[in-house]
Amino acid sequence: MILSAHQPAYLPWLGYFDKIIRSDIFIFLDTVQYEKNSYINRNRIKTPQGSTWLTIPIKSKGHIQSTLLETKIDNSKNWSQKHLKNIYFNYKKAPRFEECYQKIESLYQHSYETISELCYEHLLFWLKALDVNTKILRSGDLPLSPKKSDLILDLCQQFHADHYISGTLGKNYLIEKDFQEQGIAIEYQNYQHPCYSQLHGDFLPAMGIVDFWMNTDNTALITGASS
Repeated sequence: MILSAHQPAYLPWLGYFDKIIRSDIFIFLDTVQYEKNSYINRNRIKTPQGSTWLTIPIKSKGHIQSTLLETKIDNSKNWSQKHLKNIYFNYKKAPRFEECYQKIESLYQHSYETISELCYEHLLFWLKALDVNTKILRSGDLPLSPKKSDLILDLCQQFHADHYISGTLGKNYLIEKDFQEQGIAIEYQNYQHPCYSQLHGDFLPAMGIVDFWMNTDNTALITGASS
């Protein structure tokens, strides 16, 4: 049983989906704290001038002490239509624009109170678009330890996982001997980003998923470069 987990992310990059695709179960970690200037509420798309950030505004009061389940979006700002307009103008010449834009336009008609709920519903959209069938569970629905290493170990034990795919930063907090004692192997993701045909000049890796989706339907590329 292969398990992976990650905090919510807006328009996740390909490495996020690589972890999900290679797992039997993926835990959507929405019980962790919000991190400013992270990929939780922002990501990049490609433009003729290079990359640009699309950022979801967060209500700042109290967010440092809040979990992502409690972190509220500032919907007083018309961010969703701005993001949609950016996607339209920067990808209207993409090979799959006609097929894809109407779907994503519909996605942005929904309003969400918290960043967790938005990222979760958007993730389900992307998984369907990419035809990924990994089982997705939210940590907010599970009884878990609050400490990072213990949290991951608890998850692995709950679901009888013998293999855990971690991001590279997991080396900073996972207590490897605890996993070894339980017969759980830790794999630190070493994602080799694939190249694909992009608009606007030289290839830029690690764009938000919308860049990949607008330009190609070859989803085998996502994990084809994994090592």
